[in-house]
Amino acid sequence: MTQTRKTVFTILLALGLSASLSNTLANERIEEKGLPRPNANHAVNYSSKVQSWGFSFDNDILVPGSRDQDYTYGINVNFAGNQAQQHWLSLHKPLHIFNRAIGLKASRNAQSAHKIEYGLFGFTPEDIQQAEANADDRPYASLIYVSSSSEFYDFSRDISWNSTITVGLLGLNIVGKLQEEVHKITDSDEPQGWDHQISEGGELTARYTIARQSLLYQSRLGVEIKSSLQASVGYITEASWSLGGRFGKIHTPWVSFNPERVSYGEQSAQTTKTKLREHYLWAGIAVKARAYNAFLQGQFRSSDVSYDSNELRHGIIEAWLGYTFALTNGYRISYSLRGHTSEIKSGNGDRNVLWGGINLSKTFSS
Repeated sequence: MTQTRKTVFTILLALGLSASLSNTLANERIEEKGLPRPNANHAVNYSSKVQSWGFSFDNDILVPGSRDQDYTYGINVNFAGNQAQQHWLSLHKPLHIFNRAIGLKASRNAQSAHKIEYGLFGFTPEDIQQAEANADDRPYASLIYVSSSSEFYDFSRDISWNSTITVGLLGLNIVGKLQEEVHKITDSDEPQGWDHQISEGGELTARYTIARQSLLYQSRLGVEIKSSLQASVGYITEASWSLGGRFGKIHTPWVSFNPERVSYGEQSAQTTKTKLREHYLWAGIAVKARAYNAFLQGQFRSSDVSYDSNELRHGIIEAWLGYTFALTNGYRISYSLRGHTSEIKSGNGDRNVLWGGINLSKTFSS
C-alpha cells in the first residue's frame, strides 16, 4: 500500500514538473499543426463573470435491464465560476498549496476556471436483501463529500491542466437511509446490509487529483478528439490515460466538457458559455492502473467486509457514451452510460460495473 502510493505520487510529481516546464516552452499553435480552428462565429464567452450550476443524478437503473448493485446511485450539485473560490466551504486554499508543491501554476497565456461540488454516492452488493455480512460480494460503501477544482486553459498550446481536492466521510448512515426510503416509496426490495458498510459509523477521507488534457484533432465538421493523463492519491489511488471526443453541432471549446474526469459521483462542470444551440454525442475510453480503492479495501477502521490488494485487479478499462443537448439560454441536459471492467478477481463480486446518469446545468453571466 505504501509503495503503491509512492508510485502514484511520483507520477503526480512528474505531471507537476511537466506543467512547470510547459509554461516556459513555446509549442506550435493549432494552425501550425494543420488543425482547423472552430468556426469563427462561435460566440464563446470566457469572461470571469461566466458561472454555472449543475445537478447530477446517477443510478444503475438508468441502464437497459434491471440492476441494483455495485455503484448504485449518486447525487451531486456543483457551482462553477471564479466566485467558487470564495465560498465558505471552498477547499481552494489547500488545493493551491498542493498545486504549488508540485509546481503546477497557470502560465501567462492561460485562463482559469474554478468549481465547488457537494455530493454523496453509494455502492451495494447484488443481494441487498441479505442482512448478514456477505464476504462473497462487494461490500456496501458510501461517501459524502465536498470538492474544489481549478483548471488552467492555455489555448496557445491547446493544453489544459486540472487539479481537484476532495474531502469527505466514509461510512455514514445517510446514504443507506436515503436508499431505504426510496425503495419503500417505490415498493422495491429494501437494502438490509448497510450496517456492514466500509468504515461503518464514519471515517474521514480525502483525495487529490491532477489531470493534463491535450487536443489531438478538431474539424469544422463537428469532430473533436482529445487525450488525458490523470493521477490521484487518496481513497482512490490510480493513474490513467484516456481518449475521448465529441461529435455533432459544437460551439463550446474542447476544454469545457470533461467526462473523462468523472469519478463515480464526482462530476465535471461546464465553465464556458455560448449563445448558440449545441447537441452532440460524446464517447471515450480510459485505461487505469488502480493501486488502491477504499470502497473495496476499506481504510483505517475495521470493516466487516473488505478485500486485500491481492484479491483485486489493478488494471481496469473504463468507457462512456453520452448525448448532450444545450439551449441558447444556457440550459443543457446530458444522458450518459458508463462502466468499467471487473475489479474483483473472484466470487459473486467478479462482474463488470455499469450505470447511467442524467445531468442538468445552467450557464449564465453574473
